[in-house]
Amino acid sequence: MADIRLIVGLGNPGPEYENTRHNAGAWFLDQLAATFQTSLTPESKFFGKTARINVAGQDIRLLYPTTFMNKSGQSVAALANFYRIEPSQMLVAFDELDLPPGVAKFKVGGSSSQNGIRDIVAKMGNNRDFLRLRIGIGHPGHKSRVTGHVLGKPAPAEREAIESAIDESVRCTEILLKNDLKMAQNRLHSFKADINL
Repeated sequence: MADIRLIVGLGNPGPEYENTRHNAGAWFLDQLAATFQTSLTPESKFFGKTARINVAGQDIRLLYPTTFMNKSGQSVAALANFYRIEPSQMLVAFDELDLPPGVAKFKVGGSSSQNGIRDIVAKMGNNRDFLRLRIGIGHPGHKSRVTGHVLGKPAPAEREAIESAIDESVRCTEILLKNDLKMAQNRLHSFKADINL
């Protein structure tokens, strides 16, 4: 059984960002909360919205930072420090440019160009050893177009592919929590949404 005590979904706050690609991590967290029939409520001391779920007897906190993406670490560190949660006990879901829509993958540690992940690493004492859920949003082809891409809304078929990967990610997160990372990875990493983009 994986020892995960905190699951974080990254995004930007406010209605103008709600449906943008950069909020794929937040979409995942909402879906996970809905699966466990709970909803996230604002908690100002953690600079975000939180909920609690119980999986196989494990008490797990859900966190959506309501800081902007590049300040996500402020929220994560506040909650993790308060509850004495180690980086190795965290799963952070975020949008990944290097994977196509319809694909999601688990990864432990490593570097990332994603601003939210970089800020979490910095605020957690440069510890990179947390588990990530990388939700593919595709790359626009040139770095000059990245900002517009991540802050843009996906076309309907693309959104459907991302949501399909998120659905599978929620199922695989349950497998992770009840069993182990290897079993969850084996299933998730063989998944690709059957949608023509």
